[in-house]
Amino acid sequence: MTQMKMEFDGHSLITPSAIADELVAAKEERFDEHLAIGKGELALLLELARQQFAKGENPTKVIDRVTMSLHEIRHRLQPRVWQELVPFVQEHAVSEYFLQDPLTRWSWDKPRGYSGDARLLDFIYRHDSVTEDVAGASDLGKALFEYTSTAPSSLANWDRRDILAGYVDEVAARTGAGTEVLSVAAGHLREAEYSKAFREKQLKRWVALDQDPISVGTIARDYQGTSVEAIDGSVRAILTGRQHPGTFDLVYASGLYDYLVDKVAIKLTQRCLDMLKPNGTFLFANYSYPILVDGYIETFMNWQLLLRSEADMWKIIHACVDKDEYETGVFFGKNRNIVYGFIKKRS
Repeated sequence: MTQMKMEFDGHSLITPSAIADELVAAKEERFDEHLAIGKGELALLLELARQQFAKGENPTKVIDRVTMSLHEIRHRLQPRVWQELVPFVQEHAVSEYFLQDPLTRWSWDKPRGYSGDARLLDFIYRHDSVTEDVAGASDLGKALFEYTSTAPSSLANWDRRDILAGYVDEVAARTGAGTEVLSVAAGHLREAEYSKAFREKQLKRWVALDQDPISVGTIARDYQGTSVEAIDGSVRAILTGRQHPGTFDLVYASGLYDYLVDKVAIKLTQRCLDMLKPNGTFLFANYSYPILVDGYIETFMNWQLLLRSEADMWKIIHACVDKDEYETGVFFGKNRNIVYGFIKKRS
C-alpha cells in the first residue's frame, strides 16, 4: 500500500517512535540474560503460530493464543527487555499472516502518517465506510478481523462512543437549545450518529477540532447543514493559545490522552477548563490497565499507547483544579479497558 505521509503542524504527529521515546526504560540487572530468554520464548511462540497458519488451522484460535501469550510475556519481562523485543516480533515471518487483517494492516501501514487515526477507529467500529476494505480481505484476513474488531479494547471503543453521545445528550437536556460542545481531536465524530440531542437538533454548535485535514473534510461532508462545525486545528495551537474556538457547555477529548505525557496532559486540561462556561463539563478518556491485547497492539499493529490508571487520572485532575470550585470524578467503561475523568465547573 502506498503511504501518504502528512506532517500536519510539524509537532503534533503521533508516531510509535515518538511515544516510545517517552517510555524508554532503564536496563535492569541481568538485562542480557533476560533478553536472550525472552527472544527464545517469543521465537517458539511465533514460529508455532506461523506453522499453524500455514497448515490452515483455525485462525481465531491462533491469534487468541498469540495475543494472550504476548500479553503475559510483556508483563513478565523487564520493560526495557520488552521494548528491545518489539522489533524482533515485528520482523518475524508470521507477521505476513496477521497483516492480512485489514484493521491490523491499517494500523501497521499508517497511511495518514500517524497512529490511532480516525479511519482506524472506523475499522474498530466496523463502520459502513470500511465495508469494502473488509470485503476485499482474504478469508484469513476476514477471520482475523472478526477477532481484532471485537477484542475487549475494541468493545471499549464502542462503549466510549456511546458514553460520549450520552454526555452530549445529558448536557443538552440540562442546558437547552443553546448547548455548545467541543470535541478535541474529533476524528470522524462518529459519536454524533448516536446522540439523540444531535438527531433532534437540540444543539446550537458542536465544534469538531482535528489536525488531520482528511478527518476535518470527512466531518464537513458528512454533517453539512447541521450544528456540527469542523475546524482544522491542532493540540499545539490550543496549548500555545493560538486557537480560541469559544466557550462551551461540554468539552471532551476521547482518544488524545493516550499519547500525552503528564506534563502536556495537565496543560491541555487547564486549557480545556478555560473554555468551559459556568456549569460546563470537561471529559477526557485514556486506555487503562489491563488491556489484554497490549502486546499485539505494540508489535503487529505498531501502535504505542500511554496507559493510565485511576490514580494517574486523579493526578491530572488534582494538578488542575481546586475541589471547591469543581465537581470531579473518575470512572471506568464497561470492561475497564478505558478510564474516564470528568471535571465540572460550578456556577
